[in-house]
Amino acid sequence: MEINSINAALFQKLFLAGAANLEANKEWINELNVFPVPDGDTGTNMSMTILSAAKEVEALENPSMKTLAKAISSGSLRGARGNSGVILSQLFRGFTKVIAEYDAITVPILARAMEKATETAYKAVMKPKEGTILTVARGAAERATELSEKTTDLLAFAEAVIKEADRVLAKTPDMLPVLKQAGVVDSGGQGLVEVLRGALYALQGKEISYTVKTTAGANEKTASSYIDAQANQEITFAYCTQFLIMTKQPFGEKRERELKAYLEEIGDSIVVVADDEIVKVHVHTNDPGLAMQRGLTYGSLTTIIIENMKLERDEKISAMKEKEMQGSLRKEQPAEEAKEPDAPRKSMGFVAVSIGDGLNEIFRGLGADYIIEGGQTMNPSTEDVLLAVSKVNADTVFLLPNNKNIILAANQAASLCEEKRVIVIPTTTIPQGITALVNFISEQTPEENEAHMKAEIALVKTGQITYAVRDTVIDDKTIHQGDYMGIGDKTILSVGTDQTAVMMEMAEQMIEEESALVSIYYGEEATEEEALKFSSLISAKHPDLEVEVNAGGQPIYYYIISVE
Repeated sequence: MEINSINAALFQKLFLAGAANLEANKEWINELNVFPVPDGDTGTNMSMTILSAAKEVEALENPSMKTLAKAISSGSLRGARGNSGVILSQLFRGFTKVIAEYDAITVPILARAMEKATETAYKAVMKPKEGTILTVARGAAERATELSEKTTDLLAFAEAVIKEADRVLAKTPDMLPVLKQAGVVDSGGQGLVEVLRGALYALQGKEISYTVKTTAGANEKTASSYIDAQANQEITFAYCTQFLIMTKQPFGEKRERELKAYLEEIGDSIVVVADDEIVKVHVHTNDPGLAMQRGLTYGSLTTIIIENMKLERDEKISAMKEKEMQGSLRKEQPAEEAKEPDAPRKSMGFVAVSIGDGLNEIFRGLGADYIIEGGQTMNPSTEDVLLAVSKVNADTVFLLPNNKNIILAANQAASLCEEKRVIVIPTTTIPQGITALVNFISEQTPEENEAHMKAEIALVKTGQITYAVRDTVIDDKTIHQGDYMGIGDKTILSVGTDQTAVMMEMAEQMIEEESALVSIYYGEEATEEEALKFSSLISAKHPDLEVEVNAGGQPIYYYIISVE
């Protein structure tokens, strides 16, 4: 069957199918994050971004291409979360600029829209990096341009474009060494492919539910609804199976295709990454033995990991319910609630992203007008940031993202805000945000403060202690599931089974001769007594340093430390 054009009604279905397919695969995409920390969120961020647009698209009863374009662009821009979500929203923004001008989409129009999407997304990133979602988008767009001169059949066109996107995605480990070492493809690129694949399924006429299950915003969603959603999530394939194949002979593209084709017969969420004599395999299946037996035909197996996802899900839900009963899952308590509603307008104000009672109080004490609950475990959306800015009664509002994965959303919010000036201070960690506030001088102009704060945060080193959720290798460090990791500003500084040793090794790599202050913020799973012990060890080794201990209360990370 040949399809030569797509009208608005059909495109509405294609978009909703793409959103539904991304949502269905978000947990697998989360698993592809390079760092094995318990807060992998690429799939979640991309899913929540597209679901924000899908909610608006689904509400259109008799859509035109123009109203669809507006719903997709506006919904994704405001709902964008994390770097991957912001880039996805920019892809949609560029794409919809083209299709909005037509009543129906043909191959040439679709090719131009994909070109515009890629161009817009690249422009939105200050320093584009290859081997990411951008590379996959560009590869698909270039193939679309080639095919636009050879065919008018949208079905054949779409199938070929997605095949190329898959091919480029498989090559991302060759472009980013950190992906190859971790044995994964780029998670953002995989998310984009799932959106395209879902749309293709609908174009092929496959049975798909076009009703997208949207959730409330991050600050409106109750713990109970989230737990119920997790409990009701269907798991088709029970076992997450991973292993390495030490090949007997060269593992070329033909063998890679053969292995992938077989794995598709017995499961989903498939990743096969080949590197010289080693092949990394990941598959969700109900029979891990079949996957391993096929792997044995290519060589010997090592580093075998089999996890029962249904069991893990049930244990996770049980723990979440226990926390809810204890009242640990609390609603956001914005800083402005304690302020007088009719307070006079200020010249400058602050919005900070933070999580943990102790850290929130530190930011409030230093002058933050509004705290957005979030960070590593939940990246706030562009709309969350805009709402926070609207609550601050000031002419100029400084935004402190305090996480590198929130900076793009903060910048996007700043560009959309019209009623006041918004300045993003690119703080990538909580300690940088604290330093920015400490160095704010109310008598100076916004421009002077911006320059001063940016200069000061550049002098702050940050380290964080957490645990590994899977086996991997990063920067030549072999990491096992359950190991403690000391993560610095750019890489993993220390790994081991002894938390004290990992903490001290990380600190030693951060402390230099000119260092003057070490600040320790202990999380919800650490104690003041343990933190004071670390403080004493550092003081004993560096008597000239000032060492302070603060209750942070942050989840996921046992300790956050800064060196200035």
